[in-house]
Amino acid sequence: MADSLKLKERRRSRVRTQIRRKSAGRPRLSVFRSGRHIYAQVIDDGRQTTIAAASSMDKELRPSLPKGGPTKAAAAEVGKLIAKRAIAAGVKNVVFDRGAYLFHGRVKALADAAREGGLSF
Repeated sequence: MADSLKLKERRRSRVRTQIRRKSAGRPRLSVFRSGRHIYAQVIDDGRQTTIAAASSMDKELRPSLPKGGPTKAAAAEVGKLIAKRAIAAGVKNVVFDRGAYLFHGRVKALADAAREGGLSF
C-alpha cells in the first residue's frame, strides 16, 4: 500500500502535468499551505524565476492577521497581496497551481481573493 507522501507526490505531479499542457506560456500561481501559514508565488517556468511572492508571514500583513492558526481570512489577504504584487510586476494572466491540495478552504479563499485583486485564471 502506498504511503501518504507518495500519494501526495502523485497528485502534485498530475496537477503539474495538466498545468504544463494548459499554460501556453503563462506564469503559474503556486500555493503552499503549511499548518501555520500559507504562501503564494507567481513563477515563470520558462525563465525559472519567481516574479512575485506573498505569504501570511509578510511584514505588511502580520499586524492585520488574526493570531493563532491559519484562517481563510489570512489566505484571502495573501491572495489580494499576491495579485497586487503580480500586477505591479506586469503579470495579469496566470495558471493556478493548487499543488496536491483540494480546491477548498484556504486554497479557494486565496484563489478567489487573487481573482478579485485583478489576476485572471
